[in-house]
Amino acid sequence: MKFTKMHGIGNDYIYVDCTKEVIDNIPETAIKVSDRHYGVGSDGLILIRSSDKADFMMDIYNYDGSRAKMCGNGIRCVGKYVYDYGLTDKTNLLIETLSGIKTLDLDVVDGKVESVTVDMGAPILEPSKIPVKSNLDKIINEPIMVGDEEFLITCVSMGNPHGVVFVEDTKSIPLETLGPLFENHSMFPDRINTEFVRIIDRKNIDMRVWERGSGETLACGTGACASVVACILNGLTDNEVTVHLLGGDLKIRYDEKENKVFMTGPAVTVFDGEIDLK
Repeated sequence: MKFTKMHGIGNDYIYVDCTKEVIDNIPETAIKVSDRHYGVGSDGLILIRSSDKADFMMDIYNYDGSRAKMCGNGIRCVGKYVYDYGLTDKTNLLIETLSGIKTLDLDVVDGKVESVTVDMGAPILEPSKIPVKSNLDKIINEPIMVGDEEFLITCVSMGNPHGVVFVEDTKSIPLETLGPLFENHSMFPDRINTEFVRIIDRKNIDMRVWERGSGETLACGTGACASVVACILNGLTDNEVTVHLLGGDLKIRYDEKENKVFMTGPAVTVFDGEIDLK
């Protein structure tokens, strides 16, 4: 299988052009190639497919082989891949995902895509659509017992479910312990991605993330979007925020009139390769 390893501020995936390659046993393949000791090493596998609804389709599988609906860092790299490898010459693209069609604007420098702005669509706050088990209309700064400790959580879907928790210090959070407890909490029927956020000022936040099916990653694009929406809902930031993640920075803007979130960040090619899946 021919592949390309790419990352968006450290959120790395293995990309395969499935307009040319056919892959069997995709969940098993995702687990194999993602393994950082015995495989290529990544947060998951992203397949680039043809689409009858958009320019291309992004099909995502997590580190553990589970299928994901959307990945903000991943979709920026899809935009870079299809342009840089000559699958298209368009700089405005429509990419089909399991959470709908997303619009990408490519920033091309010297013939290569350097950064991408993604229209991430409208944030979803209705609990049943996130999904979250709750009788409330919205989950904004609501208490949740995780282990023996109570936290306050704000829940947002940006195509996949996120729970945002505000903390005084992101560095001291025991993420390896708390992450799985949040992810598999009975409140979240499809599991949850959890963001731990520290407010720096009204235009800057720090964020660490535990992604369902992958564990802690260096960055999460949909998580950054969800975190900024949560900040706005709680009156903590303005509508344009730089999110500082372990892997780098993302610029997130919420347009109130359009009720849309826009994400801008880099996309990087690491290397091309070939792996025997037998």
